[in-house]
Amino acid sequence: MSSSNNKTSPTTKQPTLRVIPLGGLHEIGKNTCVFEYGDDLMLVDAGLAFPSDGMHGVNVVLPDTSYLRENQKRIRGMIVTHGHEDHIGGIPHHLKNFNIPVIYGPRLAMSMLQGKMEEAAVTDRTVIQTVSPRDVVKVGQHFQVEFIRNTHSIADSFSLAITTPVGVVIFTGDFKFDHTPVDGEYFDIQRMAHYGEQGVLCLFSDSTNAEVPGFTPPERSVFPNLDRHFSNSEGRVIVTTFASSVHRVSMILELAMKHGRKVGLLGRSMLNVIAKARELGYIRCPDELFVPIKQIRDLPDRETLLLMTGSQGEPLAALSRISRGEHPQVQVKPTDTIIFSASPIPGNTISVVNTIDRLMMMGAKVVYGKGEGIHVSGHGCQEDHKLMLALTRPKFFVPVHGEHRMLVCHSRTAQSMGIPADNMLIIDNGDVVELTPTTIHKGDPVKAGIELLDASRNGIVDNRVLKERQQLAEDGVITLLTVISTDGVMAAPPRVNLRGVVTTADARRLSIWAEREIGWVLDNRWNQLARNTGGTAPEVDWVGVQREIEVGLQRRLRRELQVEPLIICLVQPAPAGTPAYKGRADAEPDSRPAPRSGRRESSGREPVIRNHAPAPQRVQASGAATATTPVATMTPASAPAVQVAVAKREEPEMPANRVRRRRSTAAS
Repeated sequence: MSSSNNKTSPTTKQPTLRVIPLGGLHEIGKNTCVFEYGDDLMLVDAGLAFPSDGMHGVNVVLPDTSYLRENQKRIRGMIVTHGHEDHIGGIPHHLKNFNIPVIYGPRLAMSMLQGKMEEAAVTDRTVIQTVSPRDVVKVGQHFQVEFIRNTHSIADSFSLAITTPVGVVIFTGDFKFDHTPVDGEYFDIQRMAHYGEQGVLCLFSDSTNAEVPGFTPPERSVFPNLDRHFSNSEGRVIVTTFASSVHRVSMILELAMKHGRKVGLLGRSMLNVIAKARELGYIRCPDELFVPIKQIRDLPDRETLLLMTGSQGEPLAALSRISRGEHPQVQVKPTDTIIFSASPIPGNTISVVNTIDRLMMMGAKVVYGKGEGIHVSGHGCQEDHKLMLALTRPKFFVPVHGEHRMLVCHSRTAQSMGIPADNMLIIDNGDVVELTPTTIHKGDPVKAGIELLDASRNGIVDNRVLKERQQLAEDGVITLLTVISTDGVMAAPPRVNLRGVVTTADARRLSIWAEREIGWVLDNRWNQLARNTGGTAPEVDWVGVQREIEVGLQRRLRRELQVEPLIICLVQPAPAGTPAYKGRADAEPDSRPAPRSGRRESSGREPVIRNHAPAPQRVQASGAATATTPVATMTPASAPAVQVAVAKREEPEMPANRVRRRRSTAAS
């Protein structure tokens, strides 16, 4: 047996299976994986993740699917392991960009996906096929997939045995070994051991809890602790958990019936998941257990249970709105017992803690934390991983679904189970795992990254937009309005407006700096930005004018004030012959030399003066300064339309024939 960890593939004539994760590596969420052999391409899951604090206005984070769009004609189908958002949440968006011939998955996941696809209007872009335990499906000419029942925090979850021309690959999906499952659906350990006996080429295994020793406790272990809190509560019980944790929700509803409490549901996802789970038989309870939220307020508190979303501190979730006093139907009472039956996802801890603090300040009793025993993970710990390795006995091993330290820890566990270090890879999104019957190595990586969606889940927030939003949040924005005639004359004083900019410069100084930048561009760059086409007026590159002014003012602010706000210049064109604005007489002259090339030729008209007389000014309090001067000559009605604002761009490279200009550091 030979193996290689080289990043480039060794020359070989053996058939090669390529496995390419596009998401889920070195992170939690957006799990997406590609299997390739020959002309066949098969997808396994397509999830989403949630934005970090710096992703302003972003609602959803998806993997970059450039590779899939480029190879969409080779896509033969998709396999879904279970119905969590980090495994199916990206599918409706991807279907807007490329077709998937067929999607195979468990009943609950496919039911939830169907609703998402209808909402996104993409139901015609694929065919959905539900599967049962031990069902085998063929995808393309080279992949045969068996669905093996496992146990997880959501019902109807599967691991995969993928038979390929190079051997059998086990893809665990999310799993733990729960020997007392709430729904009675046991982990099919026998089938997993069968493949171990036959021979497993490679194991791709969930690493989320790889740092935690022992076994993950069973889901049923939280029942007695929840029961105790229900019994001790004299007022309303309010419970928040993941809507997709069907087993947890089922136990909470069982406890509501036991303690004689009617249930009110809040949160769209909670309503949808419970409806789907009841329809498919994963939750069994009578209709009369549920009461509309508007009517449940009329019941005694001792007979009320509110089950809702918001366990992760999401700003728009039901419990978050209640904690801010913004919910129209539910207000916190001092007698309430509020139970967080979930643990924060990495990155959400601050939001969760802030929500708990607000609820406590309102007088409620809040039950949270590991010490209360009201939440267990759906992911296996180290002993679960050892059991999976012992059952499958793989030749090669690749840890997936976790941050880097988790992958490293999982690989150490695999080594302790007898797998040589040379027979495993730690990979990142976009890395290509190439498998032959006797080797494992990394191939040339493919493009990977993220796609950011705004709240509409339609518009992509590209890097430029995200950078501008971050700049707005950190340094604020300056808008500059100037009137320039088509023959290159500043026809009115510029109007400068600041929002969110912290600076020691007063409004007068900022206005003078703006005049200087405009004047410099008109004196030294106009001939390159305007050309005479033989018509009545020259053809002016107004976008270029705006950009030149923005870049110049940006450089001056960076040099003089050490701030980098977003600068937006708006140019109002005026007809040729419009009288020039004479400027401020008391301003210091701009001593910068003009460029050696592109120097403005004499046009026989009076140059723009940048030694200006004082003009009215206004400084706005609370960190937002506004410099306003009266517009001497505004554009007549016959003038061209206002140009569209151009956001700040990166500074362009200096042309070869242009000498870097020195700017005056003198400030008025």
